Amino acid sequence: MTRLLSAGIVLCLVASFTFAQDSAKPKVAVGTKAPEFVFKDQSGKVVNLSELTAKGPVLVRLTCGCSGCDKELAYFQEIDAAYKKFGLTSVAIFKAPDKEVAKYAAAKKINMLYGVDAKGDAWNIFQTKTMPTNFLIGKGGEIIKIAPGCDTSGLLAKKLAEQIARTVDAPAVDVRSKVEENKKK
Repeated sequence: MTRLLSAGIVLCLVASFTFAQDSAKPKVAVGTKAPEFVFKDQSGKVVNLSELTAKGPVLVRLTCGCSGCDKELAYFQEIDAAYKKFGLTSVAIFKAPDKEVAKYAAAKKINMLYGVDAKGDAWNIFQTKTMPTNFLIGKGGEIIKIAPGCDTSGLLAKKLAEQIARTVDAPAVDVRSKVEENKKK
């Protein structure tokens, strides 16, 4: 009986220690401070997320070049174009090799800030397994919105654009309509 009680106590202590280690890492959630994150941009310059959020809001998009993300790219480029003048910095972090991303970026004429994370460290740092996942981070570093998943219809991007408009105190831009207009040209 004593052995069983001792074993139970040890098991509880191990479980408590494991839980304490897991909870020592701050949870990435709306209302919390964005995690520390550094990446190399398309020119090779090291960029620190906290330096970007000190200047204004940042939209971080953890993405790849798959067909769904590819279809969504136009919406996120419209978001960048619409809100850049209001202080938004858009950052796409691609989970693919450097050369592949450079080729993709040139073909798609990506005109926003982007980086490469072939190993997927950003997904661990931001505590997500979903690709893509978008994080709207306010000036100062607080996470305002997390929008996971792929939506090729543009509805997710439209809702993010509306949240960004409220964040930067600007008129909302219907990025879905803008993309449709551009397709007709």
